[in-house]
Amino acid sequence: MDENCHVEPLTRTASALEREGAISTQLVVTGMGCPNCAARVRNSLVMVHGVVDAVVDHTSGRALVAFNPRIASTAQLVDAVARAGGDGRHEYRAVIAG
Repeated sequence: MDENCHVEPLTRTASALEREGAISTQLVVTGMGCPNCAARVRNSLVMVHGVVDAVVDHTSGRALVAFNPRIASTAQLVDAVARAGGDGRHEYRAVIAG
């Protein structure tokens, strides 16, 4: 784990509207090599409007995301994972587990 790669986890409280009718989905995430990668992916997911919470595990390559499907789509979740990288050092991809 590169010490210059440290990522602070974001804290965000989902609104009542976001929590209403929330469901969970699991993503298969590739490209994560350490806990900082998982934190980077999680931070990007929780910033999506409609996401209630996300738990990301770099060792299993999985992300469990709670979200309101009336506000956020699974395509937005996949895009958020890709956006978490793109800094020239990190590249992540996700698909819906199925």
